[in-house]
Amino acid sequence: MNTLLIRLSAPMQSWGTQSRFTVRDTGLEPSKSGVLGVLCAALGIDREDDAGLQPLTLLRMGVRADREGVLRVDYHTAKDVRMANGKTKDTELSNRYYLANAVFLVGLESEDFPLLERIHAALQNPVWALFLGRKSFVPGEPIRLEDGLRQGETLEVALKTYPPLCPPEKDTLRLVLEDGSGAIVRTDQPLSFSQRRFAPRRVSVTFIPAPQPVQEAV
Repeated sequence: MNTLLIRLSAPMQSWGTQSRFTVRDTGLEPSKSGVLGVLCAALGIDREDDAGLQPLTLLRMGVRADREGVLRVDYHTAKDVRMANGKTKDTELSNRYYLANAVFLVGLESEDFPLLERIHAALQNPVWALFLGRKSFVPGEPIRLEDGLRQGETLEVALKTYPPLCPPEKDTLRLVLEDGSGAIVRTDQPLSFSQRRFAPRRVSVTFIPAPQPVQEAV
């Protein structure tokens, strides 16, 4: 098995899966639909291209929270908002949640090593701009990790052993793994971005010892 590791680090990022109308939520770690959206942008896969999305949905995903971040909310006011019925609303109020200063190591596992190579290359020269959940939330550091392509490494091994992306705040780090027998259900497995159809997937959450940072040569 092979794994591609990427870094999602920014002053603000948001990974909503249940947003409705005036409340825009965020999960406590990147959603699979959000991560695959980033990959589609890098590869140039259009929102209407469900066939292009399909191979990416087969990737098994895991997330290590190197820095959990702080949950924040912005109170937004918008004027002259066009509604679904075609009418215009004078003022629309909304609460938009996001994670401040979070840093995540995301792993994508597949037997298809050429696919992971293609994604790794695309992150170096993305077709479209990359953002973390909302267009105004740009990455604070490169998403692509130079040594992120881990041939012959499983998802678990890659996430547990890769050096920390930032100084650990705790002795243990939260690890969220896609797991067919996991007790937690997340409805963020994209089936079609064009039709906004998503399926449930199961994940497990554990805590692992924070890996040791790489020692620089003196």
